Amino acid sequence: MGNVITVRNLVNRFGDQLVHDRLSMDVRRDEILGVVGGSGSGKSVLMRSILGLQRPTSGTITVLGQKIRYHKPGPSRCWGVLFQGGALLSGLTVQENVELPIALHSDMPVETRHELASLKLLMTGLSLSVADKYPSELSGGMRKRVSLARALALEPRILFLDEPTAGLDPIAATEFDALITYLHDNLDLTIMMITHDVDSLFGVCNRVAVLVDGGIVIGSMDEILDSDHAWIKSYFGVPRAKRARHTAGVSYRG
Repeated sequence: MGNVITVRNLVNRFGDQLVHDRLSMDVRRDEILGVVGGSGSGKSVLMRSILGLQRPTSGTITVLGQKIRYHKPGPSRCWGVLFQGGALLSGLTVQENVELPIALHSDMPVETRHELASLKLLMTGLSLSVADKYPSELSGGMRKRVSLARALALEPRILFLDEPTAGLDPIAATEFDALITYLHDNLDLTIMMITHDVDSLFGVCNRVAVLVDGGIVIGSMDEILDSDHAWIKSYFGVPRAKRARHTAGVSYRG
């Protein structure tokens, strides 16, 4: 299967606060890896370090065989990112937001660029009637889908999702989970997803990485549920997690 991301002995320190303490992990090709942890455990810092947006105190990160070097651009065309909140540019239309990475990273003709962006919108379940709208004119769920379409614009091999279902109602969150699963299964994507949504962890992810005590516990959902770590037992022992486990039954995606 192979690994597309390798993190070794990662240390992130901010003043006296040690966030990651020699953290090591791998993300396997074609998997959906869920990342969970308490407030301040370093979930977003980990993702930003992998993306080359956060220079770690020490350690090495390799993505698709290339070592991340923080003084020059990394393999950004090989990944797409859905940031928490979407991070759409309010002054651009939906169409322009999705086309932006194509315009920045390719010399594709305008008409071809326009057609590709339209295709990405359709892939994420949106009607082309939204193309000329501005982000402020869309619902939260629609903005998430536009952000996902933009993340897919350059045909990435890796997709990073930061709290993709946050702020969505249960129906919209379930539909978004189904969309992520569909895209993963049909586009040969590896997905790393930060989430607090236990329904997503149980229903979408092949493996789960839990950030605790500056390190990481990673494995299948069954392996995570068998952990003796107090925080993990507490997190997955709350009623919402128990309901999600009951709904998923004994068959997880892993």
